[in-house]
Amino acid sequence: MIITLEGTTSAKISAELVRVRQSAGSPAQGMVLTLIIVCDESEFPSALEASMAAGHEHPSRILLVVTAAGRNAGLDAEVHIGEGTPGEVVVIRMRGAVATHPASVIRPLLLPDSPVVIWWPGKAAHNRAADELAQLAMRRMTDAAAFPRPLAALKDRARDYIAGDTDLSWTRLTPWRALLAAALDQYPAKIKSVSIESERNNPSADLLAAWLRTQLKVQVTGKVSDGPGLTAVRLSTAAGDIAITRPDGLLASYAVPGQPERLVALKRRNFTELLSEELRRMDPDQVYERTVKSLLNGEPKSASKPAAKKSAAKKATTRTRTAAKKTRTTAGSRS
Repeated sequence: MIITLEGTTSAKISAELVRVRQSAGSPAQGMVLTLIIVCDESEFPSALEASMAAGHEHPSRILLVVTAAGRNAGLDAEVHIGEGTPGEVVVIRMRGAVATHPASVIRPLLLPDSPVVIWWPGKAAHNRAADELAQLAMRRMTDAAAFPRPLAALKDRARDYIAGDTDLSWTRLTPWRALLAAALDQYPAKIKSVSIESERNNPSADLLAAWLRTQLKVQVTGKVSDGPGLTAVRLSTAAGDIAITRPDGLLASYAVPGQPERLVALKRRNFTELLSEELRRMDPDQVYERTVKSLLNGEPKSASKPAAKKSAAKKATTRTRTAAKKTRTTAGSRS
């Protein structure tokens, strides 16, 4: 059942949810969280499909906030509820001045006493600490792969990290990290170096390199491949390479020194699977936090430090020149 509300308000949307839920016999008590999705019209169809599919595992109130261009303020909504719809889905289209303060619309629609999660399938707010909708959530999901410069996007996420942040580029690595950890448990040799192969501008490869670098304390090099996504990881040991290669995005070849090569399932996952995984946990991902922050290693902490260093160097040079002048004066008086 889909009910269209044009020129509506939060109060009217909430009242309609109560009315339709009572008539459809779909109690709100069965829902475990509120999922806010912020997207534009081009991202809306895939976001709706993925969230509704994930809702079968995590019955939720899904609030899709679709931003639209336009000077005239307005608020339209579609309420999806009933057979075939897990939980409740509300598509909210905001225009004009209403879109500049979306939290005032969304806050009254949150399920009481339940977690709130927000997902940006496309470009996320640059500063989530100051974003109205981000402040409503305890978990915030972004996707660096949606940005033209994924690595720069990950570094931005690291600079303004808040407990509860994560990125789907990290979620895509879960099977890879599990397989690599199992390989090292099975063959606990000293790792000398690591090589990662992936298609160009792959943020998951950047995060995997950062994770392996911080965990193994070794040099990690990258190589561009034809993809799709990550295609190979090789851990170099004295006896040979521990290698995981996946050229087709479906099956991976798993090799450990001294053992026969095996095939393991390592398919690329869709948004529904990634979303379902992230909705299983509400606590902050501390491993992701350490990994994404390690991408900033080597960057200046602030813009003032280079100037401070320059000033200190200037003072040191002045002191050196003064000392040299005194030395020459003393030497002259002694000669």
